[in-house]
Amino acid sequence: MKTTVAQLNQHIGETIELEGWLIKKRSSGKIAFLQVRDGSGEVQAVASRAELDDASWAAVESLTQESTLRLGGAVRADDRAPSGVEIHLATCELLDQSPEFPISPKEHGVSFLAENRHLWLRSRRQRAALRVRSEVCQAIRDFFYERDFVLIDSPILTPAACEGTSTLFETDYFGNPAYLSQSGQLYLEPAAAAFGKVYCFGPTFRAEKSKTRRHLMEFWMVEPEVAFLEFGGLCELAEEFVVSLIGRVLDRCGAELDVLERDRTVLEASVAPFPRLTYSQAIEQLQAAGVEIEWGADFGAEEETLLASQHGKPVLVTHFPAAIKAFYMEPDPDDPKQVLGVDVLAPEGYGEIIGGSQRIHDHDLLLRRIREHELPLEAFEWYLDIRKYGTFPHSGFGMGIERFVAWVTGLPHLRETIPYPRMLNKIYP
Repeated sequence: MKTTVAQLNQHIGETIELEGWLIKKRSSGKIAFLQVRDGSGEVQAVASRAELDDASWAAVESLTQESTLRLGGAVRADDRAPSGVEIHLATCELLDQSPEFPISPKEHGVSFLAENRHLWLRSRRQRAALRVRSEVCQAIRDFFYERDFVLIDSPILTPAACEGTSTLFETDYFGNPAYLSQSGQLYLEPAAAAFGKVYCFGPTFRAEKSKTRRHLMEFWMVEPEVAFLEFGGLCELAEEFVVSLIGRVLDRCGAELDVLERDRTVLEASVAPFPRLTYSQAIEQLQAAGVEIEWGADFGAEEETLLASQHGKPVLVTHFPAAIKAFYMEPDPDDPKQVLGVDVLAPEGYGEIIGGSQRIHDHDLLLRRIREHELPLEAFEWYLDIRKYGTFPHSGFGMGIERFVAWVTGLPHLRETIPYPRMLNKIYP
C-alpha cells in the first residue's frame, strides 16, 4: 500500500510503500538508520542486513544525502521517534543517486544559501517557515470567506502609482508606460460599491532601494475593503484579523514552531484588545524615552520597535499627520491636519504589519488631494467616478504576508518567509 509519512500513524502493523528523499544515514555495519522525508513529514526507516536481499542492501549502502528512494516495510509504533512511528524495511530501491549535496549540516553563509535557494528550501527550518506561511494564507482566505467577503483579483499592471511614484517598477505597455502594482486597493474600492465587502490577495512590488531585513522588492499582500465601514470599525476588523491568524498558527503549526524554536509567549499574549495610541501620544512616549523626534516626522524601524516593545503585544497607532500619509486618506473631522489612518505594530522588533485608513469619499476633496500630490489627473478619473456615482464612506487595510509570517515564526529576515525572495541586487534564482 503506497502512503505518505503523514499517514503512517493510520497504518501501524501494516506493510506499506513510501517514496521520498534521504535526509541522512547512520550505519553500524549490519544495520542502518535512514532519515527520510517525502514532503508531508519525516520518518526513520531501519534497515537490517539480515532482513534485506542483496539488491536492497546494496541500495541502502549507496544512498547519499538527497538521493531519491522507494521503501517498503512494516510500520511500527515507537514513542521515541518524533513522528511516533518508524519503518522496518523489507525492500529499498534507489531511484536516483544524488551527487554531493551543496547544503550540508555545517554552517553556510547567507550569500551562498541565497544563491542556492532552490535547494535550501529542502532544509527543516525553511520547510517549517513555508508551512506556516501556507497555513497563514489559508487562514486569511477562511477569515474573509466566513465573513462573506468577495475575492477580487486586482490587476498587476497599472497605469499609475497608488502609494508613491519613487518606488515604482516601470515597464513598457505597447509604447506606453505601465507599472507593477504597489497595491490592489484602488481597484478594490469600486468593487466595494458592487459587493459591499471585498478583498484582494496577491503579489505587490515596491522598488525601494533598501537592504533592511524588513523589505523585499516583491511581496504578497492581503487587502480588505468594506463599504460603509468607518474608522472605528476598521480598527476592530484589523484587530480581529490579527488575533484570528495568530490563533490559527498556534492551533495548527505547533510542530513547525518547535522546529523554528519559536517562543510562543508573545503570541499567546496577543489577544484582544490591543493597546491603542494616537500618533501624538506615540510621539510623546518616544520623546519621554529619549528619542529625538518631532511631531510630523514619520516613524522608522527604531521608533516602531520602541513603541511596540512597551506593551508585549501588537499596538494600534492612529491619527497620523496628513502630510506623511497617502492622498486618499480621510481627514480627521476634529483636526484636518491628521488623517483617520491606523498602523498595527508587531512587538519584538518586527514593526508595521498592517496599514490602513478610512478613505476620502468626498469627490471634491479627493480631487484637491490628487492635485496637491501632483498626481496625473487623467490616471485617476476612473477613481474619482466612485465618488461621483453614489459615493459612500469606506475603509480598508493592507497586510504584508512576509512581515506577519516573520513575526509569528520569529525569523530574523523576510527572505526566509517567501519561497524565492526578490531583494535589492538579488533576482537569482
